Amino acid sequence: MQMIQVVFLTVLVFFVIVTIHEWGHYFFAKRAGILVREFAIGFGPKLFSLKRGETRYTLRLIPAGGYVRMAGEDPEILDVGVGQTIAVRLKDGVVTRIFLDRLDERSNVMRGEVLRIDLERNLSIEMDVEGEREIYSVDPKALIISKGRETQIAPIDRQFGSKTVGQRALAIFAGPAMNFVLAFVLFGAYVQMAGIPEHVLVKEVQSGMPAAQAGLMPNDRIEAVNGEKIGADFAKMINSIGASVNQPITLDIVRDGVVKQIVMTPVANEEGVGKVGVTPMYETRSASAVETVERSGLLMKDMTINIFNGLKELVFGNVKFDDLGGIVRTADMTIEIAKRGITDLTLWTAMLSLYLGIFNLLPIPALDGSRLIFLGIEAVRRRPIDPNRESLVHFIGFAFIMLLMVVVTYNDILRLVRGE
Repeated sequence: MQMIQVVFLTVLVFFVIVTIHEWGHYFFAKRAGILVREFAIGFGPKLFSLKRGETRYTLRLIPAGGYVRMAGEDPEILDVGVGQTIAVRLKDGVVTRIFLDRLDERSNVMRGEVLRIDLERNLSIEMDVEGEREIYSVDPKALIISKGRETQIAPIDRQFGSKTVGQRALAIFAGPAMNFVLAFVLFGAYVQMAGIPEHVLVKEVQSGMPAAQAGLMPNDRIEAVNGEKIGADFAKMINSIGASVNQPITLDIVRDGVVKQIVMTPVANEEGVGKVGVTPMYETRSASAVETVERSGLLMKDMTINIFNGLKELVFGNVKFDDLGGIVRTADMTIEIAKRGITDLTLWTAMLSLYLGIFNLLPIPALDGSRLIFLGIEAVRRRPIDPNRESLVHFIGFAFIMLLMVVVTYNDILRLVRGE
């Protein structure tokens, strides 16, 4: 596979799993009537920005995730206070534009001093215009313009915090949920591409090892070990061989349609496990629709168990800092897997999507899991937690995650420089 294609596929993998995650947040937020200000892939400086409808879609420099910025989550609205001089543009008697600067350059506007303003509930502005008190209604989608930037106002019913606990929880949970859906679909695609294993074949025979000395050859189909059928269960064969150090074993094989028996004696490796020097491959058939669904679910289950075992080892095991990897190491592994072909890359992408969904549900501040916990507490207390305190917790968590990411990425770069 050409390097340009490999790099493209690697970038595509990260783009797909992050985009599907953020799309989940976006879709259910919009469905709940929440104003989504920005749909961003990546963090840091903007590389690309496009405004469509109420939402700005951005691609940012650091490919370490993404976010959906909903109205009411952050104090991003520009403050317009009493006594401030502003200019407003009207359409059919309703304010559609509120200008905070460069007022002399604005045309077709009403200029005056703010006497009263409510951009969340009553949607009205009272102004002193040339000594006259004027009251204007404000369009629910009116824009505030300052320093060349347009910010749409967010009436209270368009803000995240105004929605029910259930609506907010669904908008948050939908991100990881979409990663689970993507993983299931990709596992199914992998099953379709890889097929259903039926028999174990010999792919390679290591020179000088018992298998080669006994005459085992590539493409031999292994039917049984010591009379025990193995089908497509190569692990059963490995276990039988591993437990038979210095003890002769008999392999029933099929070569060119002829059944043969080959006797060999496994030798111990450094761990004392029996080995004969065989690399396997599988003879497969196409998967039916039912088998595809079943095996996709089984892969989801097995991979989920492996991920939680890995997280458990990370917390309670003896994992060294050098063993940790970040975005650079993941990208490096993705490139290597992409070189093997689209089948392996599909499986790897499914695993990454599943991992991203699970990781985001962990009760770590700034992640979706932590936000769901706050909503759960709110549901029990029947009143929200102080937004400032919750924001502080999430900010500290986000800062810690970013710091850890920087340190781990530095570790990844050092590993690449050392050629490890």
